[in-house]
Amino acid sequence: MIISYKWLSEYLPAGQAGLSVPVGVERLSQILTSIGLEVEAIHEYEELKGGLKGLVIGEVLETRPHPNADKLKLTRVNIGNGTPLNIVCGAPNVAAGQKVIVAPVGATIYPINGDPVTMKLAKIRGEESQGMICAEDEIGLGTSHEGILVLPPDVKPGTPAAEYFQSYSDTIIEIGLTPNRMDAMSHWGVARDVCAYLSHHDKKNLKPRLPETNHFKAPKTKAPLTVIVENKKAAPRYSGICIDGVTIAESPKWLQQRLKSIGLKPINNIVDITNFIQYETGQPLHAFDADKIRGQKVIVKNLPEATPFITLDGKERKLSADDLMICDAEGGICIAGVFGGLESGVTNNTRRIFLESAYFDPVSIRKTSFRHGLRTDAATRFEKGTDISATVRVLKRAAALITETCGGELSSDIYDIYPEPQPKKEIALKYHYLKKLSGKNYHPDAVKEILKSLGFEVEKDNIDSLLISVPYHKPDVTLQADVVEEILRIDGLDNVEIPTSIKITPSADENIGSELIKEKIQTFLIGSGHNEILTNSITNKAYYAQEELYTVVKMKNSLSAELNIMRPNMLETGLEVIQHNINRRSENLRLFEFGKTYSINLKGKFEEPEHLCIYLSGQEQAAGWKQPVVKYDFYALKGIAENLLTLASVSGWHYDELKEPNFQYGLEVKSGPALLGKIGAVHKKLLDRFDIKQPVFFADLSWNTILKAALKHKTQYSPVPRFPAVQRDIAMIAPLELPYSSVEAVIQKLNLKKLQSVQLFDVFVNDKLGAGKKSLAVNFTFLDAEKTLTDREIDSWMKKIMQSLERDLQVEIRK
Repeated sequence: MIISYKWLSEYLPAGQAGLSVPVGVERLSQILTSIGLEVEAIHEYEELKGGLKGLVIGEVLETRPHPNADKLKLTRVNIGNGTPLNIVCGAPNVAAGQKVIVAPVGATIYPINGDPVTMKLAKIRGEESQGMICAEDEIGLGTSHEGILVLPPDVKPGTPAAEYFQSYSDTIIEIGLTPNRMDAMSHWGVARDVCAYLSHHDKKNLKPRLPETNHFKAPKTKAPLTVIVENKKAAPRYSGICIDGVTIAESPKWLQQRLKSIGLKPINNIVDITNFIQYETGQPLHAFDADKIRGQKVIVKNLPEATPFITLDGKERKLSADDLMICDAEGGICIAGVFGGLESGVTNNTRRIFLESAYFDPVSIRKTSFRHGLRTDAATRFEKGTDISATVRVLKRAAALITETCGGELSSDIYDIYPEPQPKKEIALKYHYLKKLSGKNYHPDAVKEILKSLGFEVEKDNIDSLLISVPYHKPDVTLQADVVEEILRIDGLDNVEIPTSIKITPSADENIGSELIKEKIQTFLIGSGHNEILTNSITNKAYYAQEELYTVVKMKNSLSAELNIMRPNMLETGLEVIQHNINRRSENLRLFEFGKTYSINLKGKFEEPEHLCIYLSGQEQAAGWKQPVVKYDFYALKGIAENLLTLASVSGWHYDELKEPNFQYGLEVKSGPALLGKIGAVHKKLLDRFDIKQPVFFADLSWNTILKAALKHKTQYSPVPRFPAVQRDIAMIAPLELPYSSVEAVIQKLNLKKLQSVQLFDVFVNDKLGAGKKSLAVNFTFLDAEKTLTDREIDSWMKKIMQSLERDLQVEIRK
């Protein structure tokens, strides 16, 4: 929430009840943070950059030609300090007797286009220049550069330019609002909280100031429009008024300055007033061109499903039957509380308006806003719940401003359709509960004063409790705990007493094994140079093929059109991170992520398995004087995956070929029938969709399966062997298409208990071996913990291995 300090100060009670000076920015910042409206930033706002500081009004005393330049002139300019300045000027319209704006030496100007320039003593074509006579674009006052800006003759030389032009400046306060604080989404709402704080701490009865509307008088004439509310559930209260004879024009300067200071662009006086009122009171308004309301009827209702409607931005939208609409006799003219229609908006030709001030059902507005992707300021207020009691009061305030600013006169009494007035919520607050929850003893009188200053009313006052009614501007206050929060806020969250001792019961860690294994894996990956990432579980369905979308979990209220499903796969969200880094020249990436995917199974139940994913791309090792560049490849990824499985105490895995459209090639890692994960190179078609032009290698490991296996494992100690291991090598000529996993499978079937490890250490392909042939060289390590192995034993085992390989795989052992 953006707050203007000057604007807010208009509602703070300077001069009331002994408060002789306005609350300063520094104290105001402390107050706001103390009452839960955390100040995130404070910065100065200047309508004109630099605020014209250092610039003065001057009078040109004389001009004469520059001796060394035909287009330049030498001028003497009086700036009110008794010593005229000599200034070289190239403007064609400079003349003696003119009143002009001068930037003397030391002053800084801020052009419309370009960087700031600080004036220095200069020599131009041999003549000294002690400053500059300014054009309007050179100091940010306009865009013209045809000549210097000439002011009226009655301006006094020496007058500061900032004083003459009354350049507007302000202090802007950015507040971090929690989602429940609808009541603070306006300057008046913030002022109410600040006054409550000052009343409590300064012991003075202070109230925020808001212009009175008691003098408002509407004409007793026949209503020019008929207003009908058909859907009273979605529009419990609907108010409006007609104003004739308005003139659409630019807003007065003060109004434009208020809106610009909080980042709003002025449009015209009617629209600007509705925006001003919204940020003043928190109540959104909408102005319709009354002459465009067909049949002179305003009907609040729902239209049939898929009814086309063109909004103010010129886009056609298909309405839902659940969208509340403001209609005339022939169709929709506005999506209620969200966005206006193209045909009913205020234009330069508008002379009659119908001004709407309503309360709409928050749930209905939120659904409609998200359904159409229209996140407007009005919708964000209505969806949190506006003040249903304020529609008429705000309408009177706005109507008075419009007639004052835009001319015209009221042509109807106020329409106020409120068939079922909402009762105020009542909450019983017990003092012992207040003490228990807040940790502080409050005097009953202080509690009552705080609540009254916020708009609560005391219905019953008992010795140990209060029965209070909640004001309509506090829709988030529904429980006794919410009332305690309000008291704590105004007393100051910093004023909660901290006890000298705290009594706690030590907690016992349960199921800590899974967390320890996860921490072990994280430590290993980070220690080997990987960076952990955390991607959004909500993603874009456009990333996925149609067959993948049948089982996805869809978002009912999506945050945007690009975030509409829960991810069924971790790969695409990881590729977003890789694309982001590569676009910023960070191309060598080792990333990992623990995360969940989401789907609906055949029984209609939700599933959310957890994954450990690894991403490699770019260079594993940069070029140096001792080594060449080494790029990441599939085998680097496979090695990392195997190390992780070993670290998690998973054993006995094997590989199957992976066939998935997202992978160019790869392997499935299995332990028996259980799938431990998939590793491979990401398909080029998928990389192209993310505009990634370098290979990416991706491992998707099933963390649930790995964790299950790891938790079953019991760590056992084995002493260092006393007897040496023996190694033997063999080489074999095999078919080119034979996978090495088949070799491992044959050897495992032999169940040689003394065989410690099998390692492929060379692959050789050459035409001399024969067409379609390759040579595989394999190392075997044998070990007996009880004795030294003999050559006869090892030779017998190697013979079995070679015979099995020749028989089962038809390979030729090289001798």
